[in-house]
Amino acid sequence: MEFRFFPQTSIAPCSAVGFGLWTISTGWWGTYTEDQAISLMRKALDLGINFFDAADTYGNGLSEDLIAKAFPKNRDEIVIATKVGYDFYSHGNARRGQREIPQDFSPAFIRDAVDRALLRLKTDRIDLLQLHNIRMEQVGDDALWTLLETLRREGKILGYGAALGPAIGWLYEGIDCVQQRKPHVLQHIYNMLEPHPGQAILDATPEDAPTRFLIRVTHSSGMLEGKYTADTVFPPNDHRSHRPRSWLLNGLKKIERLQPLVNSERTLGQVALLWLLAQPRVGVCLPNIYDAEQLEEFARAPDCPALTHDELELVRTLQAENFGVEDEAPRFKGTMEREPAAA
Repeated sequence: MEFRFFPQTSIAPCSAVGFGLWTISTGWWGTYTEDQAISLMRKALDLGINFFDAADTYGNGLSEDLIAKAFPKNRDEIVIATKVGYDFYSHGNARRGQREIPQDFSPAFIRDAVDRALLRLKTDRIDLLQLHNIRMEQVGDDALWTLLETLRREGKILGYGAALGPAIGWLYEGIDCVQQRKPHVLQHIYNMLEPHPGQAILDATPEDAPTRFLIRVTHSSGMLEGKYTADTVFPPNDHRSHRPRSWLLNGLKKIERLQPLVNSERTLGQVALLWLLAQPRVGVCLPNIYDAEQLEEFARAPDCPALTHDELELVRTLQAENFGVEDEAPRFKGTMEREPAAA
């Protein structure tokens, strides 16, 4: 396993492949018993994965409870990242599927949310705290970022930043965040099939910023694992069922163009992670993990032969021509264009 650092923090070196708990705590990728979830998490640590990314709203606190139960004696062996900002305390029971519930980024709410998260995690510190799915208002809120620095001085958190989402997009939220706030971490969607706007955010990051990126949806909701067919159907409550059928059919055409990168030493799923890890500002990749076999495959990815310069150029060429596939324009969320300046 390769390990990476978060500059200007005292966070321990983090495994380049992490474990995002949303798959096992939200019910959007299937249903897991507590024993099944904990077993996967412990297996991840055995495989060298020490970075666990939770959120207080995942399962209304469940993801943080699972970390405490899985690692009651391993606190110094793991790095805990979690997120705050959704008021599930008041609205969690009214959640409908994957629809967002109200957010609250007031300093008082965030401080209280951090204290409650620490209690669920049964720890005295959160290694990386992220503001969960910020908007432009939060990027510009000085009091909010001052609070994060205060929490760091108090020792309750070791580093901080934000997550972008929930869907792909949020270009200028990300750019303004890394340029104005220079956080320790920014989490967003980014993969070989969906490089925009993730690449633009990375490219806009100032050289002197300590920011490292946590990358989720690394496999384009499983497409880059290479296991789908034209007959694949997802259950109604599955996260992937929200993707249009054209995404499936066009995605299959695209991954055919990536087959030259696959060989006896690396699978397509491992190639997807190696492509991300070729970028030094990427701190941790957070593939969606849902079974032991796939966990082992992803954990081995950093030890596979890296992509060569020519292979990386091939990917850039394919992306520039949309892999030779004519499909509908992607639908982005958030601020993807600047409003014209007032005359």
